[in-house]
Amino acid sequence: MSEQAQSVKSYNNKKGFWKKLKLDFKNHWQIYLMAVPVILYFAIFNYAPMVGIIMAFQKYQIRKGIFGSQFVGMTNFMRFFSGPYFWRTLRNTLLISLYGLLLSFPLPIVFALCLNEVRNTRFKKIVQTISYLPYFISVVVVVSILFDFGKSNGILTQLAMKFGWSGGAIIASDKWFRTLYIGSNLWQHLGYNSIIFISALAAIDPTLYEAARIDGANRWQQTLHVTIPGIASTIVVLLILRLGQIMGVGYEKIILMYGPSTYETGDVIASYVYRTGILDGDYSYSTAVNLFNSVVNLIVLWTANTISRKVNETSIW
Repeated sequence: MSEQAQSVKSYNNKKGFWKKLKLDFKNHWQIYLMAVPVILYFAIFNYAPMVGIIMAFQKYQIRKGIFGSQFVGMTNFMRFFSGPYFWRTLRNTLLISLYGLLLSFPLPIVFALCLNEVRNTRFKKIVQTISYLPYFISVVVVVSILFDFGKSNGILTQLAMKFGWSGGAIIASDKWFRTLYIGSNLWQHLGYNSIIFISALAAIDPTLYEAARIDGANRWQQTLHVTIPGIASTIVVLLILRLGQIMGVGYEKIILMYGPSTYETGDVIASYVYRTGILDGDYSYSTAVNLFNSVVNLIVLWTANTISRKVNETSIW
Protein backbone atom coordinates (compact mmCIF):
# COMPACT_ATOMS: atom_id res chain seq x y z
CA MET A 1 0.00 0.00 0.00
CA SER A 2 1.39 3.40 -0.98
CA GLU A 3 2.08 6.14 1.53
CA GLN A 4 -0.74 8.25 0.10
CA ALA A 5 -3.24 5.37 0.38
CA GLN A 6 -2.17 4.78 4.00
CA SER A 7 -2.68 8.46 4.74
CA VAL A 8 -6.19 8.40 3.21
CA LYS A 9 -7.08 5.23 5.16
CA SER A 10 -5.84 6.78 8.41
CA TYR A 11 -7.90 9.92 7.74
CA ASN A 12 -11.04 7.89 7.02
CA ASN A 13 -10.54 5.84 10.20
CA LYS A 14 -10.23 9.01 12.28
CA LYS A 15 -13.27 10.52 10.58
CA GLY A 16 -15.24 7.34 11.15
CA PHE A 17 -14.19 7.24 14.82
CA TRP A 18 -15.48 10.76 15.54
CA LYS A 19 -18.66 10.07 13.59
CA LYS A 20 -19.33 6.92 15.63
CA LEU A 21 -18.50 8.76 18.86
CA LYS A 22 -20.93 11.55 17.99
CA LEU A 23 -23.69 9.05 17.22
CA ASP A 24 -22.97 7.07 20.37
CA PHE A 25 -23.08 10.24 22.47
CA LYS A 26 -26.42 11.17 20.93
CA ASN A 27 -27.92 7.78 21.76
CA HIS A 28 -26.34 7.30 25.20
CA TRP A 29 -25.77 10.84 26.50
CA GLN A 30 -26.94 9.82 30.00
CA ILE A 31 -23.98 7.43 30.38
CA TYR A 32 -21.53 10.10 29.23
CA LEU A 33 -23.09 12.53 31.70
CA MET A 34 -22.44 10.03 34.52
CA ALA A 35 -18.76 9.96 33.48
CA VAL A 36 -18.35 13.73 33.87
CA PRO A 37 -17.62 13.71 37.66
CA VAL A 38 -14.95 11.02 37.18
CA ILE A 39 -13.35 12.96 34.32
CA LEU A 40 -13.37 16.16 36.37
CA TYR A 41 -11.85 14.35 39.35
CA PHE A 42 -8.88 13.07 37.35
CA ALA A 43 -8.50 16.37 35.47
CA ILE A 44 -8.41 18.46 38.67
CA PHE A 45 -6.51 16.19 41.05
CA ASN A 46 -4.30 14.14 38.70
CA TYR A 47 -3.57 16.12 35.55
CA ALA A 48 -3.74 19.76 36.66
CA PRO A 49 -1.10 19.28 39.40
CA MET A 50 1.32 17.99 36.75
CA VAL A 51 2.08 21.65 36.00
CA GLY A 52 4.16 21.50 39.19
CA ILE A 53 6.73 19.35 37.35
CA ILE A 54 8.22 22.67 36.20
CA MET A 55 9.55 23.10 39.75
CA ALA A 56 12.00 20.25 39.17
CA PHE A 57 13.89 22.48 36.73
CA GLN A 58 13.78 25.61 38.86
CA LYS A 59 15.15 27.13 42.01
CA TYR A 60 11.65 27.50 43.32
CA GLN A 61 10.71 30.42 45.55
CA ILE A 62 7.23 30.71 47.01
CA ARG A 63 6.97 34.46 46.57
CA LYS A 64 7.85 34.23 42.87
CA GLY A 65 5.69 31.21 42.13
CA ILE A 66 6.10 28.45 39.56
CA PHE A 67 6.26 30.74 36.54
CA GLY A 68 8.49 33.35 38.13
CA SER A 69 11.21 31.26 39.79
CA GLN A 70 14.71 30.95 38.32
CA PHE A 71 15.23 28.19 35.75
CA VAL A 72 18.23 25.98 36.63
CA GLY A 73 17.85 23.11 34.17
CA MET A 74 19.10 19.71 35.37
CA THR A 75 20.86 21.07 38.46
CA ASN A 76 18.44 19.47 40.93
CA PHE A 77 18.74 16.09 39.22
CA MET A 78 22.53 16.21 39.19
CA ARG A 79 22.50 17.17 42.86
CA PHE A 80 20.50 14.03 43.63
CA PHE A 81 22.57 11.72 41.42
CA SER A 82 25.84 12.93 42.92
CA GLY A 83 24.53 13.17 46.49
CA PRO A 84 25.24 10.76 49.34
CA TYR A 85 21.69 9.39 49.48
CA PHE A 86 21.13 8.43 45.83
CA TRP A 87 22.47 4.88 45.93
CA ARG A 88 21.08 4.18 49.40
CA THR A 89 17.53 5.25 48.58
CA LEU A 90 17.63 3.61 45.14
CA ARG A 91 18.95 0.33 46.57
CA ASN A 92 16.40 0.24 49.38
CA THR A 93 13.52 1.11 47.05
CA LEU A 94 14.42 -1.62 44.56
CA LEU A 95 15.13 -4.28 47.19
CA ILE A 96 11.93 -3.68 49.16
CA SER A 97 9.88 -3.57 45.97
CA LEU A 98 11.48 -6.67 44.41
CA TYR A 99 11.31 -8.73 47.61
CA GLY A 100 7.69 -7.69 47.97
CA LEU A 101 6.99 -8.61 44.34
CA LEU A 102 8.53 -12.07 44.75
CA LEU A 103 6.27 -12.80 47.73
CA SER A 104 3.14 -10.66 47.54
CA PHE A 105 2.41 -11.31 43.86
CA PRO A 106 2.48 -15.13 43.59
CA LEU A 107 1.11 -15.93 47.07
CA PRO A 108 -2.37 -14.41 46.43
CA ILE A 109 -2.52 -16.57 43.28
CA VAL A 110 -1.61 -19.68 45.27
CA PHE A 111 -4.13 -18.69 47.95
CA ALA A 112 -6.87 -18.27 45.32
CA LEU A 113 -6.01 -21.63 43.75
CA CYS A 114 -6.20 -23.33 47.15
CA LEU A 115 -9.57 -21.74 47.92
CA ASN A 116 -10.79 -22.80 44.50
CA GLU A 117 -10.16 -26.43 45.46
CA VAL A 118 -12.18 -26.19 48.68
CA ARG A 119 -15.61 -27.77 48.24
CA ASN A 120 -17.04 -26.88 51.67
CA THR A 121 -18.76 -23.56 50.90
CA ARG A 122 -19.16 -22.50 54.54
CA PHE A 123 -15.50 -23.12 55.39
CA LYS A 124 -14.45 -21.34 52.19
CA LYS A 125 -16.43 -18.21 53.08
CA ILE A 126 -15.03 -18.15 56.62
CA VAL A 127 -11.45 -18.38 55.35
CA GLN A 128 -12.08 -15.64 52.77
CA THR A 129 -13.61 -13.31 55.37
CA ILE A 130 -10.76 -13.83 57.83
CA SER A 131 -8.15 -13.23 55.11
CA TYR A 132 -9.86 -9.99 53.98
CA LEU A 133 -10.15 -8.43 57.45
CA PRO A 134 -6.52 -7.22 57.86
CA TYR A 135 -6.86 -5.08 54.72
CA PHE A 136 -9.34 -2.82 56.52
CA ILE A 137 -7.00 -2.16 59.44
CA SER A 138 -5.38 1.27 59.37
CA VAL A 139 -1.67 1.45 58.53
CA VAL A 140 -1.14 3.35 61.79
CA VAL A 141 -2.69 0.46 63.73
CA VAL A 142 -0.61 -2.11 61.85
CA VAL A 143 2.61 -0.22 62.63
CA SER A 144 1.55 0.11 66.29
CA ILE A 145 1.12 -3.67 66.41
CA LEU A 146 4.60 -4.08 64.89
CA PHE A 147 6.08 -1.80 67.54
CA ASP A 148 4.39 -3.76 70.32
CA PHE A 149 5.42 -7.13 68.92
CA GLY A 150 8.88 -5.95 67.90
CA LYS A 151 10.02 -4.23 71.10
CA SER A 152 12.62 -5.81 73.36
CA ASN A 153 10.09 -7.97 75.22
CA GLY A 154 7.67 -8.34 72.29
CA ILE A 155 6.58 -11.69 70.92
CA LEU A 156 8.43 -11.28 67.60
CA THR A 157 11.66 -10.30 69.31
CA GLN A 158 11.35 -13.21 71.73
CA LEU A 159 10.71 -15.55 68.79
CA ALA A 160 13.77 -14.19 66.96
CA MET A 161 15.88 -14.75 70.10
CA LYS A 162 14.85 -18.41 70.04
CA PHE A 163 16.63 -18.67 66.70
CA GLY A 164 19.81 -16.93 67.88
CA TRP A 165 19.03 -13.23 67.57
CA SER A 166 20.78 -11.14 70.20
CA GLY A 167 20.47 -7.60 68.88
CA GLY A 168 17.64 -6.39 71.08
CA ALA A 169 14.32 -5.03 69.79
CA ILE A 170 13.94 -6.06 66.14
CA ILE A 171 11.77 -3.03 65.37
CA ALA A 172 14.83 -0.84 65.94
CA SER A 173 17.19 -3.06 63.92
CA ASP A 174 18.06 -2.19 60.33
CA LYS A 175 18.55 -5.92 59.63
CA TRP A 176 14.88 -6.64 60.37
CA PHE A 177 13.26 -3.58 58.78
CA ARG A 178 12.60 -5.07 55.34
CA THR A 179 11.37 -8.35 56.81
CA LEU A 180 8.87 -6.59 59.07
CA TYR A 181 7.74 -4.22 56.31
CA ILE A 182 7.22 -6.91 53.66
CA GLY A 183 5.82 -9.48 56.10
CA SER A 184 3.21 -7.08 57.50
CA ASN A 185 2.25 -6.01 53.96
CA LEU A 186 1.77 -9.63 52.98
CA TRP A 187 -0.39 -10.33 56.04
CA GLN A 188 -2.49 -7.22 55.42
CA HIS A 189 -3.04 -7.57 51.65
CA LEU A 190 -2.95 -11.32 50.92
CA GLY A 191 -6.71 -11.92 51.09
CA TYR A 192 -7.66 -8.68 49.37
CA ASN A 193 -5.21 -9.17 46.50
CA SER A 194 -6.61 -12.65 45.90
CA ILE A 195 -10.11 -11.33 45.13
CA ILE A 196 -9.45 -10.63 41.47
CA PHE A 197 -7.90 -14.07 40.98
CA ILE A 198 -10.88 -15.74 42.69
CA SER A 199 -13.15 -13.81 40.32
CA ALA A 200 -11.09 -14.91 37.32
CA LEU A 201 -11.28 -18.54 38.50
CA ALA A 202 -15.06 -18.31 38.79
CA ALA A 203 -15.25 -17.22 35.14
CA ILE A 204 -13.58 -20.38 33.80
CA ASP A 205 -15.99 -22.56 31.82
CA PRO A 206 -16.89 -25.67 33.94
CA THR A 207 -17.14 -27.77 30.77
CA LEU A 208 -13.36 -27.50 30.42
CA TYR A 209 -12.95 -29.35 33.73
CA GLU A 210 -15.49 -31.96 32.64
CA ALA A 211 -13.58 -32.53 29.40
CA ALA A 212 -10.32 -32.82 31.33
CA ARG A 213 -11.83 -35.39 33.72
CA ILE A 214 -13.14 -37.41 30.78
CA ASP A 215 -9.59 -37.42 29.38
CA GLY A 216 -8.38 -38.84 32.70
CA ALA A 217 -6.82 -35.69 34.20
CA ASN A 218 -6.46 -35.63 38.00
CA ARG A 219 -6.91 -32.50 40.17
CA TRP A 220 -3.31 -31.37 39.73
CA GLN A 221 -3.43 -31.85 35.95
CA GLN A 222 -6.70 -29.94 35.78
CA THR A 223 -5.10 -27.07 37.68
CA LEU A 224 -2.03 -27.13 35.46
CA HIS A 225 -3.79 -27.39 32.10
CA VAL A 226 -7.17 -25.71 32.71
CA THR A 227 -7.10 -23.44 35.75
CA ILE A 228 -3.76 -21.67 35.30
CA PRO A 229 -4.19 -21.08 31.53
CA GLY A 230 -7.69 -19.77 32.31
CA ILE A 231 -6.33 -16.98 34.52
CA ALA A 232 -3.04 -16.46 32.67
CA SER A 233 -4.15 -13.21 31.00
CA THR A 234 -5.25 -11.78 34.36
CA ILE A 235 -1.91 -12.71 35.92
CA VAL A 236 0.04 -11.09 33.07
CA VAL A 237 -1.92 -7.83 33.17
CA LEU A 238 -1.59 -7.52 36.96
CA LEU A 239 2.12 -8.35 36.75
CA ILE A 240 2.63 -5.58 34.20
CA LEU A 241 0.82 -3.11 36.43
CA ARG A 242 2.84 -4.25 39.43
CA LEU A 243 6.12 -3.86 37.54
CA GLY A 244 5.02 -0.32 36.71
CA GLN A 245 5.11 0.38 40.44
CA ILE A 246 8.57 -1.07 40.97
CA MET A 247 9.78 2.28 42.33
CA GLY A 248 6.50 3.05 44.02
CA VAL A 249 7.22 2.06 47.61
CA GLY A 250 4.87 4.32 49.55
CA TYR A 251 6.22 6.62 52.24
CA GLU A 252 3.27 6.40 54.65
CA LYS A 253 4.17 3.11 56.29
CA ILE A 254 7.91 3.72 55.90
CA ILE A 255 7.91 6.99 57.84
CA LEU A 256 5.79 5.42 60.58
CA MET A 257 8.20 2.50 60.93
CA TYR A 258 11.69 3.86 60.38
CA GLY A 259 14.04 5.91 62.50
CA PRO A 260 17.70 6.98 62.40
CA SER A 261 18.76 3.45 63.36
CA THR A 262 16.97 1.94 60.35
CA TYR A 263 17.70 4.57 57.69
CA GLU A 264 20.38 2.37 56.13
CA THR A 265 17.85 -0.27 55.01
CA GLY A 266 14.54 1.58 55.38
CA ASP A 267 15.05 4.94 53.73
CA VAL A 268 13.45 4.83 50.25
CA ILE A 269 13.04 7.48 47.57
CA ALA A 270 9.47 8.31 48.66
CA SER A 271 10.48 8.87 52.29
CA TYR A 272 13.50 10.91 51.18
CA VAL A 273 11.18 13.10 49.07
CA TYR A 274 8.95 13.57 52.12
CA ARG A 275 11.86 14.66 54.32
CA THR A 276 13.43 17.03 51.80
CA GLY A 277 10.17 18.44 50.45
CA ILE A 278 7.78 18.64 53.41
CA LEU A 279 10.15 18.79 56.39
CA ASP A 280 13.07 20.73 54.87
CA GLY A 281 11.02 22.83 52.42
CA ASP A 282 13.32 22.13 49.46
CA TYR A 283 10.48 21.90 46.95
CA SER A 284 12.46 22.00 43.71
CA TYR A 285 14.88 19.29 44.77
CA SER A 286 12.16 16.97 46.11
CA THR A 287 10.12 17.49 42.91
CA ALA A 288 13.14 16.49 40.82
CA VAL A 289 13.72 13.35 42.89
CA ASN A 290 10.08 12.35 42.66
CA LEU A 291 10.01 13.04 38.91
CA PHE A 292 12.99 10.73 38.45
CA ASN A 293 11.11 8.08 40.42
CA SER A 294 8.01 8.45 38.22
CA VAL A 295 9.98 8.37 34.96
CA VAL A 296 11.67 5.10 35.96
CA ASN A 297 8.24 3.61 36.77
CA LEU A 298 6.91 4.71 33.38
CA ILE A 299 9.89 3.20 31.53
CA VAL A 300 9.56 -0.13 33.35
CA LEU A 301 5.79 -0.21 32.72
CA TRP A 302 6.23 0.56 29.02
CA THR A 303 8.99 -2.03 28.64
CA ALA A 304 7.05 -4.78 30.45
CA ASN A 305 3.93 -4.07 28.41
CA THR A 306 5.85 -4.10 25.11
CA ILE A 307 7.59 -7.39 25.92
CA SER A 308 4.31 -8.99 27.01
CA ARG A 309 2.53 -7.85 23.85
CA LYS A 310 5.21 -9.36 21.65
CA VAL A 311 5.62 -12.61 23.61
CA ASN A 312 2.03 -13.63 24.41
CA GLU A 313 -0.11 -10.87 22.83
CA THR A 314 -1.42 -9.77 26.25
CA SER A 315 -1.02 -6.12 27.21
CA ILE A 316 -2.81 -3.24 28.90
CA TRP A 317 -2.75 -1.09 25.75
